[in-house]
Amino acid sequence: MLSLIQKFSTILSRYTSPFIIGIAALAFVLPGLFTWVQGDIQAMVLGFIMLTMGLTLRPADFRILAARPLDIFIGALAQFSIMPLVAWGLVHCFDLPRGIAAGLILVGCCPGGVSSNIMSFLCKGDVAYSVGMTTASTLLAPFLTPLLMLWLAGENIDVDAIGMFRSILFVTILPVAIGAFCNGKWGERPAYVEITRIMPGLSVIGLACIVGGVTAAKGSSFFTSGLLIFLTIFAHNALGYVLGFVVGRTTGMNHAKCKTLSIEVGMQNAGLATVLAGRHFPAMPEAAVASAICCVWHSISGTLLAGIYNTIDRIRALKH
Repeated sequence: MLSLIQKFSTILSRYTSPFIIGIAALAFVLPGLFTWVQGDIQAMVLGFIMLTMGLTLRPADFRILAARPLDIFIGALAQFSIMPLVAWGLVHCFDLPRGIAAGLILVGCCPGGVSSNIMSFLCKGDVAYSVGMTTASTLLAPFLTPLLMLWLAGENIDVDAIGMFRSILFVTILPVAIGAFCNGKWGERPAYVEITRIMPGLSVIGLACIVGGVTAAKGSSFFTSGLLIFLTIFAHNALGYVLGFVVGRTTGMNHAKCKTLSIEVGMQNAGLATVLAGRHFPAMPEAAVASAICCVWHSISGTLLAGIYNTIDRIRALKH
């Protein structure tokens, strides 16, 4: 039975994008199936996703942070500078409405998404570096996300930085810490190792629940938000991928690390942004809509980019 669940988990990890799209479509047509994923339950689901990440973190993963300090520093600096500033630039360039602006900047200020580790694996990137970057950005998020929001959006939007700090602490750091503790204590046991193999699939299901919940609540607004919001989200994500790769190339990283940095910078934890938008910007529902669209699109684009990188690598191999 467990082996069957593990195979199902592997399939979900491999086909994250179509699964998320399918759930979003289902929630749009039958919103009643996902209306339960709101408020505190939504935050608990995100906490569960972060717990699944923590349960797969080994002491060796944390040693990566100490063994590769320069790479991690470059990655964290790129993560918390490129995406927030690009979001801020797009908001002012296109003069976006306050709610959409809040959502886009919030996504830009969030840490890297857990699914980026899967995408790095799929495109044969540096998975250890990906895990190290995701861990580092998640640990920094309670401090940097509220501060960046206050700096970039505080003039036009009432940002509760302390409240946001507490929210991120409880839905990200605490679950990751609990998971990492469990892994450190029981990680060598064969039964535990077998159980952790289903964690990626459970993470995908959790993300699908968040996307489904937001689509059920805000889906009717997706097509009334206008083409501009979709183009802005696409540009924000694409520029993150491109600039992340450029930073890696400029700082002398090898090709595998460049691909990983590209994915880590471009793919944000939009699920966290969705939860934060619903909790801290209730008067601006467009913020949650923008975050939710990012949540869906990042999963799609990450899979597409992994495929593009694999195609480029095959072409390069044929030339040599």
